[in-house]
Amino acid sequence: MPETLRHAETIFRAGLTRVDPLAMMQRVLSLTGDTLRVTTETECHTYDLSRYQRIFVLGMGKASARMALGLERLLGGRITGGVVAVKEGYLETLSRIRLLEAAHPVPDERGVIAAREVLALAGAAREGDLVIVLVSGGGSAILAAPLDVPGRRLTLADKQATTRALLACGATINEINCVRKKLSAVKGGRLAAAIAPADCLGLLLSDVVGDDLDVIASGPTVPDSTNAAEALAVLDRYGVRDTIAPEALAVLTDVAAGRAPETPKAGDPVFARTRTMLVGTNFQALLAARDMAASLGYATLVLTSHLTGESREMANLFLGVAKDIAEYAVPLARPACLIAGGETTVTLRGPGKGGRNQEMALAFLAGLAGEANNAEEAVFLAASTDGSDGPTDATGAFASLDILRRGLALGLDARAYLAANDAYHYFEAVGQLLKTGPTNTNVCDIKILLVP
Repeated sequence: MPETLRHAETIFRAGLTRVDPLAMMQRVLSLTGDTLRVTTETECHTYDLSRYQRIFVLGMGKASARMALGLERLLGGRITGGVVAVKEGYLETLSRIRLLEAAHPVPDERGVIAAREVLALAGAAREGDLVIVLVSGGGSAILAAPLDVPGRRLTLADKQATTRALLACGATINEINCVRKKLSAVKGGRLAAAIAPADCLGLLLSDVVGDDLDVIASGPTVPDSTNAAEALAVLDRYGVRDTIAPEALAVLTDVAAGRAPETPKAGDPVFARTRTMLVGTNFQALLAARDMAASLGYATLVLTSHLTGESREMANLFLGVAKDIAEYAVPLARPACLIAGGETTVTLRGPGKGGRNQEMALAFLAGLAGEANNAEEAVFLAASTDGSDGPTDATGAFASLDILRRGLALGLDARAYLAANDAYHYFEAVGQLLKTGPTNTNVCDIKILLVP
């Protein structure tokens, strides 16, 4: 692998290391005698564990197994029991907490079973108990509990069809979760309602732009700031009202009309004994990536942790910046490293295979194709921190002019593959997929532009 490509991967992996859930739990949590202290960058709270009759652990998401490992190492036998649902393959060896695997990003029957177990343990908690809830990205799909609405029969198949329609239309994660909350017995604060009146401590690893607590895994322990009318507006905005499952649409309509219960809002007494704290973010990963790039000799800039929009359009932004660096030394002089984080979207237009990061890397290549430019030495890496970009086994992909030329030598047209949303097969053919396997963390994506 050429040196600049190696540097890009090294910088990315430095970001991953910073947001390793086990290390984060060890930084944030400490135990002195019976006093559990939770200290983040913005707040600190203590819990006298001698006050509690039982301590339960619940969780959901791609990083929750490793978060649970950190909690077990700290609390050990103080944990009465627990259930944590994870994406298939995202496992750790635990002794006090049971792990249940389920599908992502489209829920499956295992997610329904896991949700039932989580809700059963939540319902068993009573006053005098402490329930620690570990929440990370992917929890919305992994824990699938169709809402029970009188007169309706919302099924897993309904939720699957709705999820597929939302994923394909280009909706943001905030918009997708706005809809999913209304169809769930767990999301949108409903898990906190099931736990009450026990004390509840939610520890969250953010995978959403802006770190909104009620968006991360659809906010199972926090008040919901959205309503069903907004969920219906999302369907109309993307023209999928007739694409989602009819029973799901009927439930959303019932909730909006007051015929079915809304998610609990701020001020609801179910949150009186609940505290939710953010323990890890994409920005922390970007700072670690920045420090690694600087140690490799690059002038470095963290552009944003709020990157959103269509993947192929954002690729043009990075290509334009690469040209400015090469020609004008703006915003950085060479050797330069530009870093950004966030979560872009893909509107499916073709039958291909890929993910938002592979799509962005391929769009960067397509921008290089067929034009004279001054960014010939630029290298671009777009990758997901969870190790799974879209429904693939790839974390992301590399892009450079040399990679484009390799594709041309193989008879591959980057623009044609982009039109088919088939980035995976393009990068597989040229050997430039990044595959880390499950990382057991999840804090959105990292984009790295190097101009040597």
